[in-house]
Order: sequence, then C-alpha cells, then structure tokens
Amino acid sequence: IPIEQALDGNSHKASWEEISKHIEENTLFSVSNCSCRTSREIMGEGCGHLKEEMCIQLGWGAEYYIRTGRGRQVSKEEVYEILKKAEENGLMHEMPNLDGDGKTHAICNCCGCGCFSMRTGGMFKNVDMIRSNYVSVIDSEQCVACGQCVENCPMNAMKLGQKLCSKTKITQDITTKYTPRDHVWTGKDWNPDYRVNREDVVDTGTAPCKTNCPAHIAVQGYIKLAAQGKYREALELIRKENPFPAVCGRICNRRCEDACTRGNVDDPIAIDEIKKFIADQELDEKNRTVPQKIAIIGAGRSGLSCAYFLALDGYSVTVFEKENKLGGMITLGIPSFRLENEIVDAEIAILRKLGVKFKTGVEVGKDTTISKLRKQGYKAFYLAIGAAGGRKLGLDNEDCDGVFSGIEFMRQVNLDDEPVKLKGNTIVVGGGNVAVDVARTAVRCGAAQVSMYSLETFDELPASRDEVDEALSEDILINGGWGPKELIVENGSLKGVRFHRCVRLFDAEQRFNPEYDDNDTVEVPCDNLIVSIGQSIVWSDLLADEAVVQNKNGTVAVDTLTFQTAVPDIFAGGDVVTGPKFAIDAIAAGKQAAISIHRSVQPGQDLRFGRSRRNFIELDKENAIIEGFDRTPRQFPAHKQDSLRSFKDNRGTFTEEEMMKETLRCLGCGATVVDEYMCVGCGQCTTKCKFDAVKLVKRYDGQGVALENMKKVLVPHVIKRKAKIKIRSLKDKFSKNPDA
Repeated sequence: IPIEQALDGNSHKASWEEISKHIEENTLFSVSNCSCRTSREIMGEGCGHLKEEMCIQLGWGAEYYIRTGRGRQVSKEEVYEILKKAEENGLMHEMPNLDGDGKTHAICNCCGCGCFSMRTGGMFKNVDMIRSNYVSVIDSEQCVACGQCVENCPMNAMKLGQKLCSKTKITQDITTKYTPRDHVWTGKDWNPDYRVNREDVVDTGTAPCKTNCPAHIAVQGYIKLAAQGKYREALELIRKENPFPAVCGRICNRRCEDACTRGNVDDPIAIDEIKKFIADQELDEKNRTVPQKIAIIGAGRSGLSCAYFLALDGYSVTVFEKENKLGGMITLGIPSFRLENEIVDAEIAILRKLGVKFKTGVEVGKDTTISKLRKQGYKAFYLAIGAAGGRKLGLDNEDCDGVFSGIEFMRQVNLDDEPVKLKGNTIVVGGGNVAVDVARTAVRCGAAQVSMYSLETFDELPASRDEVDEALSEDILINGGWGPKELIVENGSLKGVRFHRCVRLFDAEQRFNPEYDDNDTVEVPCDNLIVSIGQSIVWSDLLADEAVVQNKNGTVAVDTLTFQTAVPDIFAGGDVVTGPKFAIDAIAAGKQAAISIHRSVQPGQDLRFGRSRRNFIELDKENAIIEGFDRTPRQFPAHKQDSLRSFKDNRGTFTEEEMMKETLRCLGCGATVVDEYMCVGCGQCTTKCKFDAVKLVKRYDGQGVALENMKKVLVPHVIKRKAKIKIRSLKDKFSKNPDA
C-alpha cells in the first residue's frame, strides 16, 4: 500500500489504498518486532534496517498478538508515530490482503533486502505478487539526479541517467520487458543476488559532478536548492554524504568541477564556491542546526565523518586523538591561509553538541591499547590515523641542521604557540599541493627567498593551477624538471643543494622510476631545505597484538566495500587504506565504514546485503547536445584586503547575488529513470524527493481477496497467463528480435 502522502491530490485513489482508513476504522492496536528482519538476523543475513517495534497489528490481529504476548498494545497516536519513523528510515508499508476487499489485520514496515514477501519481487522478479496499484513516474524537467530516490528504492527500480540530449543513443527506458506475465518463469530468470548487485546508474551514465565526487554528493541537487534560496535544505542534502561542507568548500580538490559538462562550453560551475556559500550560512552560532540531535565522531577527516554517520544512528562515540588538537591533517597539515582554524572549530563544535566525547593527547598503542578498550566495553574500532609522517630523499646528511620534513614543518607552524621563524633562503622539494602550501607558509615564516624544485616540469606539476598561481603571486620561484642529487653541508649545517636534470619520470611499464642527466647539474645555495615529496603512515604500536594485515606499502588491507580488516571488530579507512589522498576521499570512506560498523555491532547482520557498491558512470560529454543554456560567465568571489603574506585566508565567499548567478549556469545533466515493472508503487521515493520530480500514477486496479474466495479469482488469471505465454512464444519464434 502506498505511503499516504504520495497519493495527495490523486483523484483516482480508493479509500482502502490509504493507510489512515485502516487505522481509523479500528480501535485495538498492537506492535511487535519485524518478523522478517528478526528471522534474517537468526540466519546471519540482517541488513541493518530498523527491526524493533516495526510491525503493527489491527483489530483481531492485535487482539491475538496481545493475548498471546507476541506484541504490546499501543494507542492510535503511537501507530502514526511508528509509521512516520518507518518512512523517515526508508521503510515501506505492506498489508496482508487475504482478509477480504479493503480489509487487513496488519501493517508491516518493510525493506527490500530483509522482507521475505519483497523477496518474491527482488529475487524471483515476480513483482505483480506484491505491488500496489501505482507506479512512480519521473518529471525529468524537475529532476536533478540527486539520487535520493535511487538510494531509497527497495526494488532498485530507479537508476540515475542523463537529461541532456546526445548525438548517440542513451538509455532512457529501463522497464523490464521479459517478465513472468507472458513467459515461462524458471530459476534461470531469477536474481538470487538481488541484495548485493544493486546498480545506481544506467549503462550510458549520469551527471559527471556526482560521478566524479568520491562521496557522490548530490551536486546538481544542492545547486538547484541554492538557486531557490533554500540554503538549509541544500545543506541537509550535502550532509547526506559530507558532514564538513565548510571545510571542503576551502580545501577540496574539486573533481566535480574538473568533470563538469559546462567546462566543455566555457568554464565549469564554481561548485565549491556555491558549497562554501551554503555552508557559511550555518557558521554563525545563531543559525546553526544540529542534525537530529544525535552524537557525532571526529579526529581526522575520515574519523570525524565516520563518527557523524554513526551518531545519526544513535551511537555514543569516543574519539582518541594523539595530538592535543582535533582535526588531523586539516588542522595540522593545512595552513590557516587556506583553512582557518575557526572554520574547522565551528564544524567540530557541532560534533560536541551532538555529544561526542574527545580524548586528546591519548595515543592508542602507548597510553592505552585496543585490547584494553575492548575490556572497557568498546564493540568496534575505526582506524583513521591518516598519513602523518613525511618521506625522506634518501641522501647523505639529510639529518643535518636546516633540513625539515614538510609535514613536520606544517605541524610545528600549526601547533606551536610561538611562531616558527625561518632565516635566509629556503628550498622546497616537491611539486604537489602540499609542497605549494609549505612554500607559501615558509614565506610567511620570514624566509628571504623561497624556491620550489620538482621532478615534474612546470606544465606537469601535480599541484592545482590556482595554487601555483597563488605561489607565483607571492614571488615564489618554481623550477621544474630537477631532482636533488646531493646536500652541501659545512660543520653540520646545510649550505646548499646540488640538483640534476630529470629527463624521465616513468619507465616503459609506467612505473615511477626517474632518470637523470648527471651532466646537467646546478648548485643552489640555501639555509633551509623543506622536503615535501609525500607522506607515510606512522603506526607505532597501534596494531601490536592485533592480527590486522598490512600491505607492503604500510597501508591496511580491508574489504573494499565494508572497510573491515582481518580482525572482525576493526575497520579502517582514509589514508591508512588508500595512502595519502584528499579530504573528500577520506570523508567518503568514513561514511561507508560507519554503515559497516553499525551492522557489525548488531547481532545477525550481514555487512553487504542491501548496500550499493556506488559504481557511478559518467555520461559521454563529447556526445552531449548542449542547447539553450544560460550564458552568464563564471563568477569569482572577491579577495579580502588582507596582506598577501598574512596567515589569514584572503579568499572571499560569493555574495548571494554571485551565488545565484552561478547556480543558473548549471546545465542539469542528470535525471532519474524508472523500471515501471520492478516498481512496486510504495511511494518511498516521493518522500525523499525535494524537487517534486516524482509522482505516483495509478496503473492497476487490483483489490484484496478473502482467502476462501481465492480459487475462483486465481483460476481465470492462470488461464489467461497460459494464453499469454503461448502467444508470446509464437511471437518470439517468428520475430527477428524476440524479448528472450
């Protein structure tokens, strides 16, 4: 039966298709745990959906459950609260329909991955046995491919597709044609892996921004909400995947912008600037909201993210942090002129309000151990210590005075109360974003001249272009194509570096294997050398006595979907799994680990069932036909008037007018498509859509039949189906393109 609010305004609905009708005509109610999900737990196949007090009994059903102790009596008001809670958690309503026309004795709140009744649709692909009289229809003009309907569809009947026209054929109709309605149905037609093989995207792809974001944030969706001035709703949509929009708005490497279809026309949408504007609306205490007022977690980027999503599931989390400052590399490794401490503190303050306990200055493995924490009652552990160590050049005299690791240099700058001072000329070895941050920080620490040397040529620098431009604006010299050959040291102090020309970075097998021309060298005098050529993971004794498997490069081996290590109660994510990556990658891992941890600490749950593997496909931008778009040029926020060499972030935020102009540039690439056969018409999708893009349309007119009348109704149906199968087999026999 559909969620009732999905039927509002539908003049074709029948009264018995409304849940309220069945509730209002009864006076006795009871509630019990979901029998399907309880059974699944016993089988070790639980999916993590709400189980406790999710099945409602009415009338004689309630009388029986109360009398036999199977359920507890509840009021009519409590019934409505249970239904509301179920809908908020993505559950749909099912009713036994063998009591007679328009009658029932129970209302179940079901999920597609746990319900045995829904299995007939998902596993056996016989959806007609369980559907309502409705199917979902998408208004593609209104749809922004946010994916909320796709993620919450219990039957995987919805997928993200493409809104833009294309020079080549795109997938627009995904409705299943080969069905048991007119085909002989055997085991070869079933989908036994229906709980682990969900797909989110059609084969021809969807919006590039959502696809290329590691967290798959609904970019198109929050841009549309921002364009309507619905900033709080936009922020809520962002936080479905990323609890730190203000931080990411300042330091994200913007893979969504790199992939933006609008970039094929003029300039990509300033997605990060829009997100920054939205997030900044909440930084003032008076405007701040706390999602659902439940606990959150934090330490580094991935740990904080994992904690946030665990808190939304109601867990009490304690964060153990080795340093005395929270935030990990976003506070210790990023200079304040890119990400001011106030921004990080404001978003961590939300964590505190949500009840997270932080224990700083505590190193697990030294001050306590995982084993001791188990004895204190901790049920699961998430390893998210990041890659906080620097890498060395491997040259003689690298431990002399004046040589620093870039990571350690940034830690001193961000942690020490006394400002770090550099004298004389400083060389930074490295060409990535971190190296640029280090060089710009060295300028602010008083270095007379800062020069960067990288193996890559200037045009091949891995650092983002805007960061390179900012470095050049601060008179930092960038020298590409050079690698350090020798350190020049006198009396234990650095005096200079000898470089040799790098003529090749990768060998024939595309492995990183630099080759140098030792006949082309240059000697550069300097007083300081800061090495920023990568990061390493510092495990210390954290994993002592734990059977966690490590890879050769020092990362942890985990299941790629669940983030579970070889030790069942230990999970890991972020840089300790992938090696050094970006903040958004760590945040995305934190959410997926939280889903796994939630299931792991509950008895009988499976870590995979019902989960999306989040395999997104980008639409073919080269074939997209782009017409009738807004020709407004990309907007750029004004810089503040602070000194270019200040530790203050002088990058401005969009004004509301600039933000509105930028949102209108979005081409709206993606849209959802529906498999009308697999859709059971539960209406869950309509409750998740913020854009009025999904509606339920009445396609059928089936009604409940009393058990004693079932035979005389069923026999004619069986006869008709056999006739349809015969006709279909004849068509397929003589057709050049049979469905089979």
